[in-house]
Amino acid sequence: MGKRNSQRKNAAMLDSDEFDDSSSVSSSSTSRSDRMSVMGNEEMQVDKDSLLDQALEALYEKRGSTRENALTSIIGAFNTTLQHEFVEKKFVTLLERCLNSFKRGSPKEICLASHAIGLLALTLGFGDNAQEILEESFPPLSQALKSGSESSKISLLECLAIITFVGGNDPEQTERSMQVMWQVVHPKLSSNVVAVKPSGPVISAMVSAWSFLLTTMDGWKLNPKDWQESLSYLSSLLDKDDRAVRIAAGEALALIFEIGSLEKFSGAAKGPSDASTEERSKAREYMHIRGLKAKIISQVRNLSAEAGGKGSVKKDLNNQRNLFRDVLEYFEDGYCPEVSVKIGGGSLETSSWSKLIQLNFLKRFLGGGFVKHMQENEFLHDVFGFTPKKYVTDHEHRLSSSEKRMHRSPNSFLNKARTQHLNKQRMLSEGKNIGHFAVNGGDEEAYC
Repeated sequence: MGKRNSQRKNAAMLDSDEFDDSSSVSSSSTSRSDRMSVMGNEEMQVDKDSLLDQALEALYEKRGSTRENALTSIIGAFNTTLQHEFVEKKFVTLLERCLNSFKRGSPKEICLASHAIGLLALTLGFGDNAQEILEESFPPLSQALKSGSESSKISLLECLAIITFVGGNDPEQTERSMQVMWQVVHPKLSSNVVAVKPSGPVISAMVSAWSFLLTTMDGWKLNPKDWQESLSYLSSLLDKDDRAVRIAAGEALALIFEIGSLEKFSGAAKGPSDASTEERSKAREYMHIRGLKAKIISQVRNLSAEAGGKGSVKKDLNNQRNLFRDVLEYFEDGYCPEVSVKIGGGSLETSSWSKLIQLNFLKRFLGGGFVKHMQENEFLHDVFGFTPKKYVTDHEHRLSSSEKRMHRSPNSFLNKARTQHLNKQRMLSEGKNIGHFAVNGGDEEAYC
């Protein structure tokens, strides 16, 4: 089947002109103005450092509202400026104080602390410090997700996703976090524990965070026993009343199709090992997966053309239709939606479900700080293979000759981190079976 509508292209234009300096200075006053500008910037940086130090000290206070205000200030500072020097020196103290909030804080404080830890990891990027954040945070995060309030679980899920995405060193660490997320909606209960039905927002947050981490996994390294029946569960979410739940499930299903791991998630029964029964088992598995795919495609087609009911918000309905039209086009034609984001004079482009899910998750997490981080955060540049033109110009202008040589050196910290990440991505891609699935007259065809 041909590409519909010349492969519909979504343009998400995030203009960062507000960060540009549009003022002009005459040549006779340029030198003096530059000196004054440098002095002013240094004073502003000292003030910001002082405020961050004060906020960090305030996290030791007994009054919960004082700690909440301090965390709010820290989050604001991390969103507006990449606090590299501050986090390199004091990330251990900040992490310890944020984790302390999980034990003694209100649901609001837990939400703020979770967000601060995620920003801390994103600011640090790859390396031993990010791995330390993951290992130190995992136990208290896991416990908080089991016992915390509904209102805090969304932030805790996002935090676990971010710190695993940045600090996870191997597939086992990532799958461990995915399992904890899954248990938020499918808890392992003892005989004297009553299951609490999760809310729609918690379900959609879990599925989004789980999918975000699945984008980093080689599908063939997943443990099939852990994920059997997941496909059926995600399919059931497409019938839920909550539109956000349906959208999250639709993205997750598109990703599972993209990484070619349907059998990992289908829960198809395995037969004994002798030849005849093994063949029958494979035939049953094939029919099981084929039936699930047909059901999912039918559900997606219906959601892509859903009529607005009473009380429907037009924007939300359009978002759902657009998403499921993209999913349907992918299932039937094998084409992923293309997205272009304008940042700093450059364009960040995605053309796979994996990168689109990563982009959407990070945009939601960073909120108003997304553009700033995409302009200046080396970690995100490596994740998306992107460097804004404005960042290149300004960064090169600020560096001295010796600094430029240091950053270009293959032994520099940034280049080592970048190389480690690229090697990790290559390893994850080796042997990956990336397939697109189409249903055409009852026959199934895989496009590699």
